[in-house]
Amino acid sequence: MGKLALAAKITHVPSLYLSELDGPRKGSRRSAIDGLKEIGRRCRELGVDTIVVFDTHWLVNASYHINCGPRFQGVYTSNELPHFISNMPYEIPGNPVLGRLLAKSCNDWGVETLAHEATTLGPEYGTLVPMRYMNEDLRFKAICVSALCTSHYLNDSARLGWAMRRAVEDHYDGTVAFLASGSLSHRFAQNGLAPQFADRVWSPLLERMDRDVVKMWENGEWVDFCTMLPEYAVKGHGEGFMHDTAMLLGALGWSAYAGKAEVVTPYFGSSATGQINALFPVTPQDGHAIPKAQASSAEGFQAVSRL
Repeated sequence: MGKLALAAKITHVPSLYLSELDGPRKGSRRSAIDGLKEIGRRCRELGVDTIVVFDTHWLVNASYHINCGPRFQGVYTSNELPHFISNMPYEIPGNPVLGRLLAKSCNDWGVETLAHEATTLGPEYGTLVPMRYMNEDLRFKAICVSALCTSHYLNDSARLGWAMRRAVEDHYDGTVAFLASGSLSHRFAQNGLAPQFADRVWSPLLERMDRDVVKMWENGEWVDFCTMLPEYAVKGHGEGFMHDTAMLLGALGWSAYAGKAEVVTPYFGSSATGQINALFPVTPQDGHAIPKAQASSAEGFQAVSRL
């Protein structure tokens, strides 16, 4: 029925917004903004009607959650970095119908998930920032999925991604993109040192780990990457414990995925964190089988249960 047409790992750093404004950071994130716009262009080319964002700024402590209100509109200031994102207006159409289908499929596949359509809950900036550049004409509807998961198994996040693909391909009449909105390493600079790390990664070790991971993506080394993801998420300070990445890879087939990543915006440092925009070609998968590594929490997955 429906189609998952595009999958990507994207940046949402708040310095993207600062890059628009007059001041010392103006223009500093042009490459990353252009990368998001290119991904938006490809979504248009592919006929995407809805973008589902796995948002590592939506923190949840129980269950998985989907924000699928009919429309999101307001003015946003980040409680985390109010000196970076302040009074940013936003407007995004929502998709309650698809949101309900996604939640039902996740529950059918054994992942407890709640859809929220009659809600005053607004999107977090992991959704708002990329949509600002990808969806200026309001062409796309958007759905937010909680991906800063404090008491969840990575294998459940992978299964959630797979279940959401099944919802799209088996039950939805439309074309969808999945975006994992989050960084690679996410170790912020110590207080007082942030300006020194505006365009750097916190340590040579973290940068080397990130760059090696990007090479694995480009080479299609998914068995190795999926095996190391739980440890990389912890030791590499992955944003949101990399639940967004597990969701995205789950949707693509996990270690059975055969695609190779296309880097749209090359890896860069921002506020000591490692960032990228990269596309993951969507390849056919057997809709009746859960990719093997998703079947059990015993095969290489760990619980990531503390902030």
